Amino acid sequence: MHTVTLAHPTDWPGFRRAARALAQAGVPPQEVLWRTAQDAEHDLFAAPADPLPSPPGPAPHVPQSFVRLCERIVLHRDPARFALMYRLLWRLSRDDALRRDPLDADRVQARHMAHAVARDMHKMHAFVRFRPVADGAGRTVQVAWFEPDHYITEANAGFFVRRFTQMHWAILTPDASVRWDGAALHVGPGAQRADAPPPDAGEALWLTYYRSIFNPARLKTGMMKKEMPRRYWHNLPEAVLIDELAHGAHERSARMVAAEATAPRRRIVQSL
Repeated sequence: MHTVTLAHPTDWPGFRRAARALAQAGVPPQEVLWRTAQDAEHDLFAAPADPLPSPPGPAPHVPQSFVRLCERIVLHRDPARFALMYRLLWRLSRDDALRRDPLDADRVQARHMAHAVARDMHKMHAFVRFRPVADGAGRTVQVAWFEPDHYITEANAGFFVRRFTQMHWAILTPDASVRWDGAALHVGPGAQRADAPPPDAGEALWLTYYRSIFNPARLKTGMMKKEMPRRYWHNLPEAVLIDELAHGAHERSARMVAAEATAPRRRIVQSL
């Protein structure tokens, strides 16, 4: 067995370098054990990492789309992701027919994992909620807490840099923390929920607004839970209102139907 120890859970450059060397040396997937430095640190019986073999053969050739797929899969939390990627690399470089078989079990699993990561990144875009705090220099920094399903924090930071370029902000997650100072992005270690700021006055204003725009006639509970799964609710300020508003939706809808029609105001057009 060849034991490969990667520097961290999303060590794509390290995986790519090791996978290329192993494939060139003709080492089959079943003879490779993939792990991260964190895994080795917590395993009392972990064997030392093996040096990469000298690659006597040619480098494997795979489609560029496979490389992009792996860049997404490496963010998945499944510990078997590295073994899957290397197995696909090994097979794709030796079997052209595999490239034309979309129902292959490994390819299907890879697509599912990539889709899960993409969905998690989309949910982070939607469900991050910032709260203002003052830093040591007295400047306002918007800080948010988020709990992703996968290792997406650093890879997803670019979205927030582009969207909030003029704002100083930080996003804390259990895996990593990212901070934008208006000029550069800084990546740090993971944090705890207690490190995030508590609710503020602006949050109360947001809840008032959320309550006022709630339309009971358009409530679809099943669709709402699909787009906003319950596991995110404990970090969303507006989630405290959902059950209350949903329970009263039927009664409010009935009152809206029973209410008398009102004539719209005439629009007064001023002449120039």
